Amino acid sequence: MRKIIDAIADRIIDGGAITEAEALTIAEISGSDIFALFTAASRIKEHFVGDKVFLCSIINAKSGRCPENCSFCAQSAHHKTNAPVYPLVDEERMFSCAHEAEKNGSSCYGIITSGTSIRKGEELDRICRAVRRIRSETEITPSCSLGIIDLETATVLKEAGVETYHHNLETARSFFSHVCTTHDYEEDVETVRVTKQAGLKVCCGGIFGLGESAGQRVEMAMTLRELDVDSVPLNFLNPIEGTRLAGTSNITPMECLRTIALYRLILPAKRISICGGREKNLRDLQSWIFFAGASGTMIGNYLTTTGRPPEQDWQMLTDLGLTVASCCEKR
Repeated sequence: MRKIIDAIADRIIDGGAITEAEALTIAEISGSDIFALFTAASRIKEHFVGDKVFLCSIINAKSGRCPENCSFCAQSAHHKTNAPVYPLVDEERMFSCAHEAEKNGSSCYGIITSGTSIRKGEELDRICRAVRRIRSETEITPSCSLGIIDLETATVLKEAGVETYHHNLETARSFFSHVCTTHDYEEDVETVRVTKQAGLKVCCGGIFGLGESAGQRVEMAMTLRELDVDSVPLNFLNPIEGTRLAGTSNITPMECLRTIALYRLILPAKRISICGGREKNLRDLQSWIFFAGASGTMIGNYLTTTGRPPEQDWQMLTDLGLTVASCCEKR
């Protein structure tokens, strides 16, 4: 198996691609072969993306009361959780959090809102004002995740100075109905398409440990490859009390790492960042994400759960001898 993995890695580095059949085989490997997979993923990452680490941070700018019924989400109105509920924060709050993210070393800052989509008018205008201020007064790159949007909204965001739009597919098309039934998978795909049409970069990934199969993880990766997204955030389920997935535990640390490596082989030239759930699911193996092919991670808190103090993540990166990309560096 190691020779096969090495041959696939050589082909990818030479400009070829892994096939779906090969990816399905790799998605099931175990034992010592998994370390050969990590080595291959690390080689591919360094060839295409380099050895610098990209940090990102977010603000939960509008929380709770989401009409969608995503099985994992603490902000869904269909669940009873302790997640905070509040309307869109003011411009000053969005800006001050961007400034703090910049001080913590992040090169990208995401404004995230709950709900199916952002309201045109005052809500969208307020976000655009905050983005323009972030652009003029900091070096950090602003991004937004405002739900399902149309081309008009994407164009407004682009003109305000948003560089990247974040919109996850969450899981494979074949498994989506087990996760969410309040909107169709194609609506998420279309949002990716219209944001690209507007000239925005697209950050699009998903969450693992929802009950999906290894084959469905491959399926989502192939969809992301077809859509040619720019960066891929990978999350791992942190089950929240009150959601439909409360109490579940569907993924191990080594399974997380194997999934990261698999995505590096399928999406060799993309930025792959490890975000929500890494502390709970990877535990003592958090530092291994970079050996497995990740090129970035989220620093600070998540939407409704806390992350590690930034100082701990910086210590981890220092101990690994890794260099963090500055705000002005572009791939």
